[in-house]
Amino acid sequence: MLGDTLRTAAAKLFDFHGRFANLFGRSEARKHSLVYLRGLLLCEGRKSVERIALRFAEPPEGEEVSQAEVLALQGFLTESPWEYQDVQEEIQKVFAEELVPSAADSPVGVVGVIDESAFVKSGPHSVGVKRQYCGRLGKKENCQVGVFLVGSTPAGEALLDHQLYLPKEWASDRRRRKRTHVPKEIRFQTKPKMAGESVRRTEERGHVKFDWIVADELYGNNGDFLDSMETQNKRYMVEVSCTTKFWTVDPATQVPPSTGMGRHPTRPSHRHLHSARDLAAALPADAWRAIRLREGEKGPLVFEYARLRVWSRRHGKPGPEVWLVFQRSVDNPNEIKYWISNADKSTSLDTLALVGSTRFRVELFLEEAKGELGMSHYEARAWSSWHHHMTLVSLAHLYATLVRRDARTAEPRLTLRMSFDLLRSALEQPTLTFEQALHLADYHIERNETAHESHRKTWLAKHKRLTTKLLL
Repeated sequence: MLGDTLRTAAAKLFDFHGRFANLFGRSEARKHSLVYLRGLLLCEGRKSVERIALRFAEPPEGEEVSQAEVLALQGFLTESPWEYQDVQEEIQKVFAEELVPSAADSPVGVVGVIDESAFVKSGPHSVGVKRQYCGRLGKKENCQVGVFLVGSTPAGEALLDHQLYLPKEWASDRRRRKRTHVPKEIRFQTKPKMAGESVRRTEERGHVKFDWIVADELYGNNGDFLDSMETQNKRYMVEVSCTTKFWTVDPATQVPPSTGMGRHPTRPSHRHLHSARDLAAALPADAWRAIRLREGEKGPLVFEYARLRVWSRRHGKPGPEVWLVFQRSVDNPNEIKYWISNADKSTSLDTLALVGSTRFRVELFLEEAKGELGMSHYEARAWSSWHHHMTLVSLAHLYATLVRRDARTAEPRLTLRMSFDLLRSALEQPTLTFEQALHLADYHIERNETAHESHRKTWLAKHKRLTTKLLL
């Protein structure tokens, strides 16, 4: 039964693509979008434009695949005028129709999970690249960074919105902006500002409404992001650093009385202002409660939680009353995470714990997209090509997610990674004859020789003195 379900789903790939086809514009672009989608799903190894074009493009009848197909697919990513935001909006519609209904009986509903991800680059020319923090490596590296908004439901996840982070030095460099096709309206924004705009932009389209927003401490420590969520009337559950300060009593009641001399005091006393770490250390043993989040690969996933009602400090001033939630490992009690939430007082600790646990969903999405769909394999340098590539990756991931959802009726234990493997077996692979393989070998030999001659010519022109001395 599982095999029949997957074979049926594989046959529906063209129907799935058909829903989005017109958004790519002309017939050539629609054809290229299907080639790229199939390549992301089926191509073995590195999913570069060249590999996808040589394996999945269809040359004119009677001709062998050539450099023309490679250049055409590169043009589709970089120069084709299709709007990636239009495709993202249609992805949001499919998410709302197909995955959101599964959240109706969920205690947390639909969660928007925000995270950034870095893509290491070797050169200085790709749009937005600079030496900056790379989370995967845990250090600064030459990379690009994108901010991603993933919608999470019990039935699966989908990438709903994304944008490349443009550092200040890029935002103010007209020459580099022009060379990489950065739109005129794009200005420098911090990542938390970008995240707030991403939530607003998604909800304004009217297809998806988030019950919660979840993010790590980069966003939880940023007062502007929290202000944005509250302005948009969004409940949030976000991580904060252990040094974040909170009042344990209403700061409005802690303004010292006037002494009759000098200015009348307006700021509250710091007597009841404590760090999250100190508040955790002061908790009594019975404040902690074990909560089972889900069944993990290695058994039940259980953490201990505690919470306090506190007042945050924002922009150096007293902020609103919030929940401060503590999460610690049952195996290592010194390993504590700190969360804040603007949920109302009636919200249970179990609900807050379950909402916070959805943060792993964006990490899982990025892991699957990079590991299975070539999310980090792009080679194009322009603003348009980065966003086009990410949208096509989100489209491929959504297709695999819907296949996995349908297949779970036959096999509830099926993971998305398993479904990728099964899909590759069920989807029709292009045949590769011996003659075609020889042709591809000739293509690569000729291309490598051309590249070598070009690099050699550049080196000789740069080092004329050595060229003459060594008789090169």
